[in-house]
Amino acid sequence: MRRAINIVPGSGTRILLAFLPFLLIACLYVVASAERQAANPGDKLLPPIAQMATSVSRLASEPDRRSGNLTLWSDTAASLRRLAMGLGAAASIGLVLGLALGLLPMASAGLSPLVAVVSMIPPMAILPVLFIVFGLGELSKVVLIVIGITPFLVRDLAMTVAAIPREQMVKAQTLGASTWQIMLRVALPQTMPRLIEALRLSLGPAFLFLISAEAIAAESGLGYRIFLVRRYLAMDVILPYVAWITLLAYLFDWLLARIARRGFPWAYGQEAR
Repeated sequence: MRRAINIVPGSGTRILLAFLPFLLIACLYVVASAERQAANPGDKLLPPIAQMATSVSRLASEPDRRSGNLTLWSDTAASLRRLAMGLGAAASIGLVLGLALGLLPMASAGLSPLVAVVSMIPPMAILPVLFIVFGLGELSKVVLIVIGITPFLVRDLAMTVAAIPREQMVKAQTLGASTWQIMLRVALPQTMPRLIEALRLSLGPAFLFLISAEAIAAESGLGYRIFLVRRYLAMDVILPYVAWITLLAYLFDWLLARIARRGFPWAYGQEAR
């Protein structure tokens, strides 16, 4: 008897199965939208796909009357700039502290409780504080992303470093390696793949913090645009923007996965087999 657990789809079947849920969702949306439009031609909750395509085309190709910018692309550039700065700062801080806490007992004893407590603070709860301290400019939005995901990165990387076999540390010290050499040549290479994986897991929260900050205080950005047009019930703009944010997050995830497997193929040897 052939068990389902042993059935492995081929490449063609895998692609078909991957696209099938999206196709079903699109069909359900088209049917629901048609029914609502038939009942009420002025319905705004589920606009037709043609209407959303027209709105996206206008936002992507027609300059804004006030700023002169192409709205979709200027919003995307503003959000991605903030996201990149936040992820870059969080990754740098998380890597340094993660290595220190996982490798140095004194650092772990002094900082681990603080990191654990900070990781429990809801980032959105301190957003007003960030606006008061850092103002309503770019810095407060970047700081929110950093505060939101850095504690997770620190704890995850510290556990990764602590899980490195102790024999490797002993052998390195036997060969005369200093603490810095052990950190850079033993711990760091084994931590980098996990850092990228942790960043992939942090993309969802990072986008959440970004959109939330832009919705409250910003003059451009994807979150700003969504909350700007919500007062007009402009679902023909909101839904495409949500889909665009989702696509950007997926592309970020795919890119990080490619970087990890190209840069550290040894960490994914089991998957290759």
